[in-house]
Amino acid sequence: MFCKGAACGYLGCQLIPNHYLLTKSRSLNPSPFRWIVFKVASKSPIINYQLSTINYQLIYSMAIPPSWIVKTGRSIWTQIWQLMMSQLAPPNDRGEYQRPQSEFRNRIDGIYAPEPNRYRLYVGWSCPWAHRTLVVRALKGLESSIEIVLVQGDANAGGWTLRKPEHGCNTLAQLYRFGKLGYTGRSTVPMLWDTQTYSIVNNESAEIIEILNSDFNNFASHPELDLAPIALQDSIEQWNELVYKTVNNGVYRCGFAQTQVAYDNAHVELFATLDRIEDLLATQDYLCGDLLTLADIRLFTTLIRFDLVYHHLFKCNRRRIRDYPQLQAYICKIYHMPGVAATCNFPTILQDYYGNLFPLNPGGIIPQLPDMSYLMIVDK
Repeated sequence: MFCKGAACGYLGCQLIPNHYLLTKSRSLNPSPFRWIVFKVASKSPIINYQLSTINYQLIYSMAIPPSWIVKTGRSIWTQIWQLMMSQLAPPNDRGEYQRPQSEFRNRIDGIYAPEPNRYRLYVGWSCPWAHRTLVVRALKGLESSIEIVLVQGDANAGGWTLRKPEHGCNTLAQLYRFGKLGYTGRSTVPMLWDTQTYSIVNNESAEIIEILNSDFNNFASHPELDLAPIALQDSIEQWNELVYKTVNNGVYRCGFAQTQVAYDNAHVELFATLDRIEDLLATQDYLCGDLLTLADIRLFTTLIRFDLVYHHLFKCNRRRIRDYPQLQAYICKIYHMPGVAATCNFPTILQDYYGNLFPLNPGGIIPQLPDMSYLMIVDK
């Protein structure tokens, strides 16, 4: 009594990947459903069943228990997950996520002169690294001098796509290769593009925000705003180093960890830093004292996403930002600065993280937007 494919009368017969047929049939005895695994010959018009003593067993008289199915499925999924994660988030030998270095590190000097309307900033709403540049651009008042180009995350393409073709390119990866022939590296946002030389100036967010803060003051609406004053340089650098490792990249070290130890270590470091900052903000307004600096911008764009995606999707779940009174007030204060709220697109952030990071959310279910009303609370 074997399955006859389309002519099969057994209950629940269905094709599954790799040309295997899983057939659920009733036994002639009172025992429950029996699960029988068949191999389907792909080249013959007549379905041929062969037993493989290496790959699987065909059991006629006894049921394969559900635990067998669970164990097999888990083994297959784990191997696929590890393969996908190795491409999405390359780990070291301890399973810790290692963020690759940015490759384009030019400054505004030499062939790259500081001119208005010459440079484009390619960004994605969901990316916290790109968000930094949008916030600095808004605070400095560079909207009329530095054009932004919004790119879209594409889960199927595995990267960023352009909303309209540019130089014959439909994806950001193609534009990278257009700007540098033979380029095979990562195609990330933010990316500062020179429209005169058709080349990439810089794709390191930490350096782009420094460029926006200091190199376009002649065209800025708020040139007097200095987010990196010389007197605070040492303090800014110290906070940048700590916050990058444990918070900015720390949430990714949690979410992209490929061993339990790697996750546990990242989780402890993340919340140790958040606890430290919470205590600090009880006595001063910002990380470096009473002045907003680039260190605060770098922290803000991670914190604004924390309750939205990192707490659940990246398993950064010891506390929410809403559970930290000082941190909550801190991000609310920055959120209400001129132009900053317009850089925060919460529906797209939710969609891109849950919709595009398939290894972390294979079911593709996008959660509802949570209550963000706490951002409306302004400390007078």
